[in-house]
Amino acid sequence: MKEELEEKLEDLEEELEDIEEELKEELEVKLEEDLNEELKEEELKEKELEELKKDEKLEKLEELEEELENELEKKLEELEKELGGMRIRI
Repeated sequence: MKEELEEKLEDLEEELEDIEEELKEELEVKLEEDLNEELKEEELKEKELEELKKDEKLEKLEELEEELENELEKKLEELEKELGGMRIRI
């Protein structure tokens, strides 16, 4: 009887070891998948940030362009006044 119990105990210990090993492997796979997902999300966030930066730069360029156009208009008006109302065409 004692031998049977010892044998059952050994079998259970082996089964437990197998289960532990399976769980470790599953955990490793899950962690790797989670890490990959986080990396993908991080890459996406970086791309979005780059796009935002590009949009901001474009917006600044458009503002500068508008400012330059306004300055050119003012200078043209000043030149027209200086030349006695003659129109200058560019």
